[in-house]
Amino acid sequence: MVNKQKILIVDDDENIAELISLYLTKECFDTMMVHDGEKALIAHDTYQPNLILLDLMLPGLSGEALLGKLRTEKHCTAPVLVLSAKGSLQDKVGLLRMGADDYITKPFQAPILLARIGAVLKRTHRETKGEPVRFTHKE
Repeated sequence: MVNKQKILIVDDDENIAELISLYLTKECFDTMMVHDGEKALIAHDTYQPNLILLDLMLPGLSGEALLGKLRTEKHCTAPVLVLSAKGSLQDKVGLLRMGADDYITKPFQAPILLARIGAVLKRTHRETKGEPVRFTHKE
């Protein structure tokens, strides 16, 4: 049996998180949704995701602060793909320099999101020589 890749979806908008989860579940990913930064820190430890989809505008602990804590305090090596309505060049460059692996601006198109998730997971797999990535997007 092949282990599914686990994706932690961190977004305060429950409707967007659910929509993303549906797309990913259809592509045979396992997902967990959390809606604030503090719960995301706990979920990181318990769920141990292969990839984190991170919104920036979260209640309590912001996405930027969460990314900082994941990279410095938690020593998280899982790829982080930022998915945010913030779209300035400064926001994108700053987050990539903080340790994000990719940045997608909302609104997004599902095929682009799925392709970028697949690309990041494939690259991560090559770097860690871990579990094979199963990704077959259906048009």
